[in-house]
Amino acid sequence: MSNYHIKHLEEYFQVYRKSVQNPEAFWEEIAEEHFVWRSKWDRVLSWDFTKPEIKWFEGAELNITENCLDRHLPTKRNNTAIIFEPNDPKEEAQHITYGQLHESVCRMANVLKENGIKKGDRICVYLPMIPELAYTVLACARVGAIHSVVFAGFSSNALATRINDCDCKMVITSDGSYRGNKIIDLKGIVDVALEDCPGVEKVLVTKRTGGKVKMKKNRDFWLKPLLDEAYADNDAERMKSEDPLFILYTSGSTGKPKGMVHTCAGYMVYTAYTFKNIFQYRDGDVYWCTADIGWITGHSYIIYGPLANGATTVMFEGVPSYPDYGRFWEVVEKHKVNQFYTAPTAIRALAKENLEFVEKYDLSSLKVLGSVGEPINEEAWHWYNNNVGHGKSPIVDTWWQTETGGIMISPIPYVTPTTPTYATLPFIGIQPALMDEEGHEIMGIQVDGRLCIKFPWPSMARTIWGDHERYRDTYFTAYKNKYFTGDGAMRDEVGYYRITGRVDDVIIVSGHNLGTAPIEDAINEHPAVAESAIVGFPHDIKGNALYGFVILKEIGEARDRENLKKEINQQITEHIGPIAKLDKIQFVPGLPKTRSGKIMRRILRKIASGDTENLGDISTLLNPEVVKEVMDNAL
Repeated sequence: MSNYHIKHLEEYFQVYRKSVQNPEAFWEEIAEEHFVWRSKWDRVLSWDFTKPEIKWFEGAELNITENCLDRHLPTKRNNTAIIFEPNDPKEEAQHITYGQLHESVCRMANVLKENGIKKGDRICVYLPMIPELAYTVLACARVGAIHSVVFAGFSSNALATRINDCDCKMVITSDGSYRGNKIIDLKGIVDVALEDCPGVEKVLVTKRTGGKVKMKKNRDFWLKPLLDEAYADNDAERMKSEDPLFILYTSGSTGKPKGMVHTCAGYMVYTAYTFKNIFQYRDGDVYWCTADIGWITGHSYIIYGPLANGATTVMFEGVPSYPDYGRFWEVVEKHKVNQFYTAPTAIRALAKENLEFVEKYDLSSLKVLGSVGEPINEEAWHWYNNNVGHGKSPIVDTWWQTETGGIMISPIPYVTPTTPTYATLPFIGIQPALMDEEGHEIMGIQVDGRLCIKFPWPSMARTIWGDHERYRDTYFTAYKNKYFTGDGAMRDEVGYYRITGRVDDVIIVSGHNLGTAPIEDAINEHPAVAESAIVGFPHDIKGNALYGFVILKEIGEARDRENLKKEINQQITEHIGPIAKLDKIQFVPGLPKTRSGKIMRRILRKIASGDTENLGDISTLLNPEVVKEVMDNAL
């Protein structure tokens, strides 16, 4: 048990040193002492970043659900595993015990098998934040099917792309979902998506809103009767350590989204270990991460990490503003939440509202506050610290990615002294490096560069589904023998890291990574549009918002410009989803381009953010005259 729960700074440095001096021995000890295995590994780690090929706990066999469920039954059968807090506070919360969760997952696993699902099949999960989402994900893992959860805010077009990319055999969805005071027709979105998905054989539908839906004969089946008939026990499939556990799509800077593949053993070990330490979870605590399971945060820190530790994890269906802006704090008081993990976007939105929304609730149960999705700005950090934590609950500003599977750089509460806007120190076993543009590592303190990781960690993604070449090109070619994160960072005088943002064409809006290329593709399909370029600009609540520079085919386009803007945003909503809509759209005569035809986004970013004092040298542009015109008409 020695290294599993770090309690003070000196211990962090000792354990960190051990983890980087002899990583294999370190992770072997963690894996051996804290998890159940069907058979042990022959080798802890083999890796080659040039291929890239990474294998952890090779030769071992396990099932992650036995570690999340079965092994807790002798001691925690009646303990709460999941608290489901519905969208509407008038609807009663559900407390699902480990015994009940085990039974529901077993029934769901048997339903999957009876419907022809076998190990290695891909299942697309398009569900709201309801208990069935947790049952489904865990049931897939139990039978060895690979789950691909798609956030239930994506459009039918985005859904179809993801289903086809990994050739899903089955889709699991619901009649609809509640989001604040809105009802979303999820089944209708699935029906449209499946017009272009020939590989899908069956759709299982759970009831949530009671809305009318069309059921296609021999393809669509209601889930409840199948679950009621299913047997309540199930023998978990023996999985190899490197068998895929799930595919999760993340925006690419070019074209189609990337299906990141995470495997069973290393992912389990790392998410469980980070959860225990970064949230300082102790038995009896109630932990709440407000993310959606459609994102990696939900996979790692609502389901797998907490359940592998036998924790009580809250699943929240609603939004922070419904029925009013006190909703988060009402839930904290109601369930006596001890660890609270949310996004800077949510914090900024809540900070704009009247303080009464926070002050009327008892938040004294809180011990740890967390932040995820993007670096938290100083103003939001102080508001969170003062009004939610009352200066007593440390804030863990966590940096990590879909690709990393687990938290990489973060304070450990009550262990690492925190500094606003800094993710602070690398987590145990993580070896960061700052690189310059020539490919040399930048040593020392008070430096900044591109953030790379120079040694594998157990939960890293192993490939991009169906495109290993793209995985290599995206993450392992920029810097030899290193994983390139795509982020810039600085290191201060005490060795703390601060993430400075993306260095590629991915913009983080409200914590969601949005690639510019797919949004531009959607805009360019509008019949009136010739070309477009998207950049981010600072936004008080979202962190960044999207600014579109659009060239129309007819310069003297007589159509109503305001209507055209609405149509463009509608086009984006249909292709990608409402999260990618543009806050500002400027119609321009041209875009600043290099002589090789590359759009100079650096200039557009400065114009969008109102920083036009120093545009740098524009004389080398193919069309320098266009810059002044774009600048003069900036919004």
